[in-house]
Parts: sequence; structure tokens; C-alpha cells
Amino acid sequence: MAVKIRLQRKGRTKAPFYHIVIADARAPRDGKYIERIGSYNPMTKPATIDIDRDAAYNWLTKGAQPTDTVKAILRFKGVLVKKHLMRGVAKGAMTVEQADVKLQEWIEAKESKIAQRVEGTKVETEAKRKAISGTAKIKPVVVVEEAPAEAAAEDMVVEQTIEVAEEAPVVEEAAPVAEAPAAEEAAPAVEEAPVVEEAPVVEEAADVVEEAPVAEAVEVAPAVEEVADEVVAETEAPAAPEAEATDEEKA
Repeated sequence: MAVKIRLQRKGRTKAPFYHIVIADARAPRDGKYIERIGSYNPMTKPATIDIDRDAAYNWLTKGAQPTDTVKAILRFKGVLVKKHLMRGVAKGAMTVEQADVKLQEWIEAKESKIAQRVEGTKVETEAKRKAISGTAKIKPVVVVEEAPAEAAAEDMVVEQTIEVAEEAPVVEEAAPVAEAPAAEEAAPAVEEAPVVEEAPVVEEAADVVEEAPVAEAVEVAPAVEEVADEVVAETEAPAAPEAEATDEEKA
């Protein structure tokens, strides 16, 4: 029975991926298989290959024939390199340990190249995306600076101080407002006093008003008004006889 190492197609239309299988050469491509040793996805860049190297090498030593695509995959993953080294071991050119060391060095160098290609692909993809969609405009961010808590507390203290200072003069000015009417009422009485011959009485009363405290001025004001009324009455009484005398002289 001829055994082949070949690909078995999976996936959907225009998006395939493959299983690497050991199968009978007479079996259908997607039919029964003996063993699955890996997978292959050609849709990525670079292609994604996952394979069991030891299992693939064992089947090669047993006489399994890989297809062209699978042979390229085995060469890419180092299975054929291992086969070549094992021939050298069989001929006595090197030991198994030396062959393993060389194989490991080859795999590490290959994996580093693959990693570089992966990074290059990411850069190309990003550049292509930017070329298609362009660069998004950065919106300016408005930063609102909040006043510190200490500054706010100081402002409140200043406002309270201003309010207290504004309220204080109102209390102090209340007393002069209450005293003003008394002084104003006393002034007319003093101004009318010179008409009377007995002015010294009024002047003495005015002196008493001026020398008296603010609290006593309010009590003296009514007395001054009474004295002024009496003086006015006395001045009006003699005025009548004088008027009669003038009339007789004219006659």
C-alpha cells in the first residue's frame, strides 16, 4: 500500500486552510487518513505552518512519499534537514548530539527570519490602512483648571469679612439719624429768638441745649418749643397797640 503525506482541504470558498495528513494514495483527497501531523494556512503572510517534525521524519523513514507542496513545507520547517543530518550520523560523520545541536541552530535562525517577516507584514498592513483611511484629526482637549480648595476657602473668608464690614456702619449711623430731628427742631427755635427783646432767655436755653448731652437734647427740645411759643405770644400782644397808634397819627 502506497502511503503519501499530503494536504487535506478545509475551510470555505476562497478562504481555505489545509491539514497535513498521512493517507493511502488510493483514498480521496478529503477522505479517510491514517494520521494528521500538522496544518497549513496559506492565507496569512507569511504562511502559518504547524507540524510535528518527529512524526513527519518517522513517516519519511518508513517510505511515505510527500507531495510537492508538502515537500516544500517539510524543507521550510527543517524536517528534510533532520533527515540529512541523520544520514551523517548513520555514516559516522557526527554524533546524534552534534546533529541535534546543528538542527536546533538551524531552526532558531529560521524562526528569527520568520519573526522579522511577521513584523514587516504588520508595518505594511498599518501603512496600507493609513493610506486608505487617512489620519484622524486630533480634537483639541479643553482643560478646565479648578481652583484649589484653599483658595476657595480664602475667598469665602474674605467675602464674610466684607459683609461684616458693610453691616457695621449701619449700626453706628443709627444713632446720628435718631439725634438729627432733635437738633433740627431746636435750630428754628433758636433762629426765631432774636425777634424777642427777651432773647437772653432763649440764648440761655440754646446754651443749655448745646451743653446738654445728646440723650438730654431730646428732653429739652419740647421745653424750648414752649418758651419760644410764649415769647412769640408776648411779641404779638404789644404789636396791636402800636398799630392803633399809627392809625391815629395818620388821622
